[in-house]
Amino acid sequence: MAKKSRRYKKRAKKKKRSIPAGRSRQPAPVPSPTAAATAKETAARAEEKAAKLAEEKTAKLAEEYRYVYADLKRIAILAGAMLAVLIILSFVIG
Repeated sequence: MAKKSRRYKKRAKKKKRSIPAGRSRQPAPVPSPTAAATAKETAARAEEKAAKLAEEKTAKLAEEYRYVYADLKRIAILAGAMLAVLIILSFVIG
């Protein structure tokens, strides 16, 4: 059976060291009413910022890929024409 690699041993040591033994976990601070209001305001600002970024991103994509619709139309027309030719040929040959 193969020996365990050094990499495996290093990973195992890192996992053991992830929580230092000297430190104890402190309980989470209890949020105050003003902190809750501030958190709501922060969340509202974050939502507004996310909406603005999404809007800008959509506008950038529309500018960047404006030629795609024309290409898709061209591809669809060519595919339809080829399909029609195949159907006609199947009746003529068959």
